[in-house]
Amino acid sequence: MDLLEYIELVINDYTLRTITLGTAILGAVTGMLGSFAVLRKQSLLGDAISHAALPGIALAFLLTGAKESNTLLLGALISGLIGTFWIRGIITKTHLKSDTALGLILSLFFGFGILLLTFIQKQPNANQAGLDKYLFGQAATLVESDVWLMAIVTGLCLIVLLLFWKEFKILLFDKDYANTLGFNTKTIDILITSFIVLAIVLGLQTVGVVLMSAMLLAPAAAARQWTNSLSMMVFLAALFGAFSGVFGTAISATQNNLSTGPVIVIVASVFVIFSFIFSPNRGLLFRQIRFIKNRRDLELHKTLSFMFNIAKTHENISHPHTIKILNNFQGYTKGTLKKLVDKNYVTLNGNMWSLTQEGFETASNLYNQQLKKDE
Repeated sequence: MDLLEYIELVINDYTLRTITLGTAILGAVTGMLGSFAVLRKQSLLGDAISHAALPGIALAFLLTGAKESNTLLLGALISGLIGTFWIRGIITKTHLKSDTALGLILSLFFGFGILLLTFIQKQPNANQAGLDKYLFGQAATLVESDVWLMAIVTGLCLIVLLLFWKEFKILLFDKDYANTLGFNTKTIDILITSFIVLAIVLGLQTVGVVLMSAMLLAPAAAARQWTNSLSMMVFLAALFGAFSGVFGTAISATQNNLSTGPVIVIVASVFVIFSFIFSPNRGLLFRQIRFIKNRRDLELHKTLSFMFNIAKTHENISHPHTIKILNNFQGYTKGTLKKLVDKNYVTLNGNMWSLTQEGFETASNLYNQQLKKDE
């Protein structure tokens, strides 16, 4: 199946179109909100909230006896918010740090959720079948109403981000300064955290409790490698998240026996790996290239400085010297000498070398800069 055939299938097939739109919107909103979690160094927050939502799903089923998705997600939302506020309470009321609080709530709520699911599975009522989809996700169960709900939440998220952009930005980088300006940092923090909880709950049906944190963090982690601007990071994270949803759905749809949620997470991880390697400023590849270039430049400058110390002992800076004298300098290589000649810092005449006026002035500047550093 080529690209055009797949696009035509997406347009004409209701199920595939719904899943593709749903995963794209989910990836966009979790990418946007995940940027704030990553920059606030709360990477475990998504994992804790998604796991905290599990007992809410089980309790909602036990209370209603129905598997209506909106009811179950409402239970997940309430449970996720309770877990979030418990995390905040532990951090503010005790001496425990955020990672400890996140780990405690994650394990406590997830363990309780698994206990409830086990209890439900042992009930004689056959209606409980399929609740385990919230553990690992099942994108095929998405319907048009789910997509509309995701779109509405994404729209609300965009509106809130635009209205409170300045407040979010100040809170993110300098909470104390935000307090001095009179901002209610507690309310702003609760607002952004509540939207993160809501986005995570929406994704449980698609990706599941276990993998939902990756949808929150992977697009943001990838975007962080490409920019230092918050607005650009949020935009790129939304873009990476959306593309992860679309590509993951496409791969899952064109292959047999591939779950959509895990494939989406793998695609998002590919974006992260690609960004870690190839981003211009922070990528490992370009960092290594810059390291090699800086090392070669340093060797070049050291060799030029060594020549300068020899040349300045003569009144005539163009006085020729034998190449053999350079062998006493450990940083000397034939390649370095060739580069100095190419830059017109040095001239060669057989086995003799001499500094040019340009080479002498450049070396003198380097020498003076080094003296200033030593002072």
